[in-house]
Amino acid sequence: MWEFITQPANLWFSVALTIMLMLGILEIINLFVGGISDWLDQLLPESLADHAIPDIHLDATSTGAFVQFLTWLYIGRVPVLMWLVVFLASYGVAGLILQHIWLVIFNQYLVAWLAGIVVFFLVLPIVRYVSMGLYRILPKDFTTAIYSDELIGSVAQIVIGEARQGYPAQAKLKDQFGQTHYIMVEPDQDQVLKQGHEILLVSKHNTIFKAILKDQV
Repeated sequence: MWEFITQPANLWFSVALTIMLMLGILEIINLFVGGISDWLDQLLPESLADHAIPDIHLDATSTGAFVQFLTWLYIGRVPVLMWLVVFLASYGVAGLILQHIWLVIFNQYLVAWLAGIVVFFLVLPIVRYVSMGLYRILPKDFTTAIYSDELIGSVAQIVIGEARQGYPAQAKLKDQFGQTHYIMVEPDQDQVLKQGHEILLVSKHNTIFKAILKDQV
């Protein structure tokens, strides 16, 4: 078993499981100490905006699709640390299962890079449904309750993209309890809300908030 796990072709999956165990320990520590998961919840979207794509201007259409994909995966609805544990566990176990099946059928391992890519896409639906289950059973005090009517009247900041009427962008705000929320916003008037602008949420339609520039108030 150990020889199978440490095969070079299984390196990605073994590393994923190792990191998962480390994050699992970190999550346990977080239950007693607190603050670690909240810090990751705030860090992830900003790092996507500021580091992963620093020189690329995202238009509202591509930004909306990207954020909707993250929402589909329930990133932000469950603590990021917990989501990472789910993803890494699913990825590592599914990868080892795939390599075992491939070894039995073809008497050789699937090429590591190809197996890593294939398993990544295969586990996304699994990660989504496991995260959905966690979202339903977790106390809402430990999740980011986005798209809430109670956020209307709050001040937020555009963090990804430019919001135009019909083309939402992502904004960030903190509620009265210190929780960070990431929401989709459109301007309530015929104007452009650019990245970095501070805005005031004035209404909500379905999952999209309407906002105006804070300076207009």
